[in-house]
Amino acid sequence: MSLPNCLRQRKFVFSIGSLLISIKPISSLLVTAPISIRHSSQPDLFTRHPVRHFGTSLSSTAINDMPNTNDNPTPGCLNIHWFRQTDLRLHDNPALCRTVELSRGNNTSKRSIPGAAAPNPTIPTGIVPLYIFDSRLYGSTVQFQSGERLKHNTSIKVSARRAQFLLESIQDLRHHLETRGSGLVVALGEPEQILGRIVAEAAKSIGRENAAEALMMNVVCQEEVCSEELAVEKAVRASIAKAIKQPGTNHKFNFETVWGSTMYDPNELPFDNGVYGIPDTFTPFRNKVEKNCDIGVPLDVPADKDLALPKDVKEKTSSLATFLCGDSQCSLSYMPSLADLGYSEEDISEASAVDSRSALPENYRGGESFALQRVKEYIWTKDLLKIYFDTRNGMIGSDYSTKFAPWLALGNVSPRYIARECAKYEEQRVQNKSTYWVVFELLWRDYFKFFAKKHGDRIFYLSGTAGYKAQSKRKWGMDPKLIQAWRDGMTGYPLVDANMRELKATGFMSNRGRQNVASFLAIDMNMDWRYGAWHFEELLLDYDVHSNWGNWCSAAGMTGGRLNRFNIVKQSKDYDFGGEYVRLWCPELKNVPDRYVHSPWEMSEAVMKECGVKIGPGRDYPSPIVDPSATPRVMMNDNGGRGGGGREKGGGRGGGRSNNGRDNSNPNRGRGQRQDMKSLKTGSYRFDSKYV
Repeated sequence: MSLPNCLRQRKFVFSIGSLLISIKPISSLLVTAPISIRHSSQPDLFTRHPVRHFGTSLSSTAINDMPNTNDNPTPGCLNIHWFRQTDLRLHDNPALCRTVELSRGNNTSKRSIPGAAAPNPTIPTGIVPLYIFDSRLYGSTVQFQSGERLKHNTSIKVSARRAQFLLESIQDLRHHLETRGSGLVVALGEPEQILGRIVAEAAKSIGRENAAEALMMNVVCQEEVCSEELAVEKAVRASIAKAIKQPGTNHKFNFETVWGSTMYDPNELPFDNGVYGIPDTFTPFRNKVEKNCDIGVPLDVPADKDLALPKDVKEKTSSLATFLCGDSQCSLSYMPSLADLGYSEEDISEASAVDSRSALPENYRGGESFALQRVKEYIWTKDLLKIYFDTRNGMIGSDYSTKFAPWLALGNVSPRYIARECAKYEEQRVQNKSTYWVVFELLWRDYFKFFAKKHGDRIFYLSGTAGYKAQSKRKWGMDPKLIQAWRDGMTGYPLVDANMRELKATGFMSNRGRQNVASFLAIDMNMDWRYGAWHFEELLLDYDVHSNWGNWCSAAGMTGGRLNRFNIVKQSKDYDFGGEYVRLWCPELKNVPDRYVHSPWEMSEAVMKECGVKIGPGRDYPSPIVDPSATPRVMMNDNGGRGGGGREKGGGRGGGRSNNGRDNSNPNRGRGQRQDMKSLKTGSYRFDSKYV
């Protein structure tokens, strides 16, 4: 049997030294679509599943609850691809390609699927693509349901703006599937109930037509690693097992999860015990991975015929088809609104508001179409890849950084696809530190997902991965008024306030800003760092559970690594030299002289009068909520540091400590960009030329 297009052999050769590269181009997807319980206190919900290969699951669940009433039952086959919130694309989607394999009767893998058989050619096969809006996650009043200090946490799970971006992504995905002769079943409810009902309808259809026939049910989705997602998977398995029971039948189901959200295959990591053996600091991880591992070649978009809906669903000739083609909140035509998801009119209005100061690309929207358009625009059309390293610490405008993160978070674009575009650019245009640095940033993203898989729910605990011993040295605060001042951008520190206001208004904040506001909350304010992580989870369009919680845990010093306290005033001067960013988001400071714009509390009453700004409680701009001259209660450990440091010695991802020298020729000076920075040396990466 021939393999589907997305799994055929493709030659891909890349050499850092000789810059030789041969790539089979991805299928075009640039068609614009019309836009119209985290942190459980039960650690056992986090089940460490065996590592899967890209495109092939090494473990699966098959259920045979009823005795076999036929010696050779002829199976019907229902193949459901369950899109989750992190793989909303057709290109380079290993889980989708695995579903295609199963729909074509190819059940071979690293581990055979118990009870599986080739589908009966008289019973139409095909794929039912499915996305479920989990009703427990959305709405203006849905808050986190666990946590030691829930009473002080006012964050909701998903903001209306985040939900709107997700809705746009689902609309775009449905559009692409429909243009290929397929469709997308969209549902609102609890995934275990929705999938259970679909399976029950399918089982009824088979039994009605021929009681001797058996249903083979395949459900495939992308593998996730955190407790909330794993708990849902567990509930789905149980629900399907219950729903598939039909008296006198031998129905079976197979549930597979397939890894597909990182550049590097976790099964090929060069550490003892695989992902569970990775270092707890990034640099040794990076060095060993770059030296020993290959990035997998992106998979093609499956052929249209391989994405086709089952014939009975197309022709509406079964009870399942009637169910899926109806007007319920689970059908091929249903799409919820923000109101359906439980958001208030006020939240919906805020979600639709466009702030002219936003750093996100103009007219951005969620979905694979815009994601691929942005990659093309940034790398090829605007030719910005070659200067990324020099501009990446900016804070104003859409092009100081790639802005790929929101689309990466929802899986609208594959990290392997981006890495491959960088490799093509290096061959065709230029190779330098900037072209490498985008791939380096993607490696950070990989690291945090592997880190989350290794440590499980510990990334959500106050003690982090460092454990109780490290936490016992800290006395965390929980003052709700101080936390709210931080959330609202009213701390009296202009750099912090500007970034927090940008986040609230747009759903985005620069990497430089995130490092500073996290350091300020966890170290200067000494507040429980999880309030910051919860707030980011609510608002960030690019929210990624692994990167968000891993970064916050690290910023608070709860990973056992180096703790860096960011000097907010110094950072403000280094990265916003002329105060342009601060004035953009804190307009009450627009007339403050440059000398004071980063520390307005230093102004005398005479200077305040001269520039027309009063600093203090109840005035134009608040006094600092933390005394600028005070030493933070959080004492640095032996490996700690002060100043403008990043994650690692030499700056890590965000750049190193300040250098007094400035390159006045840099065009980004004065727009949130420091010039001369110590940083990590350029590394290397290569692609796998084997079968993927």
